[in-house]
Amino acid sequence: MDSGLAKSHSDSISGWMNGLLGVVIFSGSLPATRIAVLHMSPFFLTFTRASLAGMLAVGLIVGLRQKRPHASQILPLIVVSLGVVIGFPLLTAMALQHVTSAHSIVFLGLLPLSTAIFGVLRGGERPAIAFWIFSLIGSCLVMGFALSQSASVSLTGDLLMLAAVAVCGLGYAEGAKLTRVLGGWQVISWALIIALPAMLCATVVTLPESFNTMTAATWAALGYVSLFSMLIGFIFWYKGLAMGGIATVGQLQLLQPFLGLGLSATLLHESVSPLMLLATLGVIGCVIGARKFSR
Repeated sequence: MDSGLAKSHSDSISGWMNGLLGVVIFSGSLPATRIAVLHMSPFFLTFTRASLAGMLAVGLIVGLRQKRPHASQILPLIVVSLGVVIGFPLLTAMALQHVTSAHSIVFLGLLPLSTAIFGVLRGGERPAIAFWIFSLIGSCLVMGFALSQSASVSLTGDLLMLAAVAVCGLGYAEGAKLTRVLGGWQVISWALIIALPAMLCATVVTLPESFNTMTAATWAALGYVSLFSMLIGFIFWYKGLAMGGIATVGQLQLLQPFLGLGLSATLLHESVSPLMLLATLGVIGCVIGARKFSR
């Protein structure tokens, strides 16, 4: 194996390892959000988590003396900010007022397809036709499960989750493209900083009249989504996407529903039906085929 192939293989493995760490961290996001919205509004939660993460990002950028992004990188950073700092957290928090965490997590099976589509549109990647077939099969399994649960489905909640998946896929692809030149933690940090002034103002506006209803679990959930879901997870995730390929590593998101369902059952005592498990396992199985034909 020549040095070029060896480096490519090493980057691929490193990309998958970083991506997997990101997925593991993200898998706790929806259960934690579900806990938080039981005692605070989805708007206050979204704005507060972004504000806390943004202040940490300022500390990182200033403390490590990072250069400001070029003017040409500002618009892509705004897209990242709108997608993953504001859009996805707000839409999922609103959705979780209508559906359970376990139900919403299954929609995350659509994220690999969304990420891959935007990877083609924004990242210039060109996976093989077979890759799209496996991705579509996984997506159909997810949507088939959602439709089969009509007795407990909220149309509002499902539409909000679909919108969240779309804006998140765009934010992932745009962030991965920027990571190749800026670095993973720098991308999410600058995206958080761009949103920080608006998020701080919005936090003040949506401040609840009283915090008496907040439990220790509520504050712990807010801490998790602020530190891990909003900052640390993206450091690994963007690095993984940049090194291993947006469409390729993006398929690791098929593992997120499985991990999230386990957390929902453990932490929230939500029921996980056999059909839900079958749908999740089927969607995970598609990553094997998609991975093989992703290049």
